Amino acid sequence: MKVGELCQRGAIAIADSADIPAAAQMMREHHVGFLVVYSQGDELRRPIGVLTDRDIVVGAIAKKVDPDALRVDDLMTRQPVVAQETEDLSDVLQAMRLAGVRRVPVVDHRGALTGVVAIDDAFHVITNFMCDITGSVQNQQRQERRARIG
Repeated sequence: MKVGELCQRGAIAIADSADIPAAAQMMREHHVGFLVVYSQGDELRRPIGVLTDRDIVVGAIAKKVDPDALRVDDLMTRQPVVAQETEDLSDVLQAMRLAGVRRVPVVDHRGALTGVVAIDDAFHVITNFMCDITGSVQNQQRQERRARIG
């Protein structure tokens, strides 16, 4: 399966020059804890970083730094793992595991942001696949029992 078939479209993204309160508000409005960061003015919104709710808590709140004095650029994780839409899901999951991340931006051939893929998305695919297999096995077993009974 290709990443582009699974990723969540309409990724929530923010410019690197935005302030932290604006980022937190965006997270709240969209009910997300992960923003893709792009350079101010980049119409393709090519990912240059990611910002999580944890980044805000650990980088500002826990250090008692005034969030109004910080920009997204100050707290974001730079050079994030980024997936191409055409990459195999298994390869991206391996890269995510090695990097210790749960979500990554997805881009097209131009590097333009097209979505986000999360470990949870892959988990749902695997769970559905396993349910399909289990259902097929159970149906086969029922048919074999009926054949034996006659």
